[in-house]
Amino acid sequence: MSSTVLRMMGNISALTLTRPKSNLKEIKRKIYSKPPRDKIGITQSFFVMAVFAVGLFTPAAWILHHLPEYRQRSRYTPRT
Repeated sequence: MSSTVLRMMGNISALTLTRPKSNLKEIKRKIYSKPPRDKIGITQSFFVMAVFAVGLFTPAAWILHHLPEYRQRSRYTPRT
């Protein structure tokens, strides 16, 4: 059983050693060395950063704002 698995792993590694040439050709086609066609303005950059910041900090602000409520809930134990 283990020899079969090792043989299968050996075949897989042999196949991957012969494939990088074709993979490199595909990767090289996706790399661009030219400057961008359209420049991004200051307004667009600011807008994107503001949306990212709001999306990142809103959940944290919500939790910190409601922290006293969460603490009070944990003090009361439900009666059974």
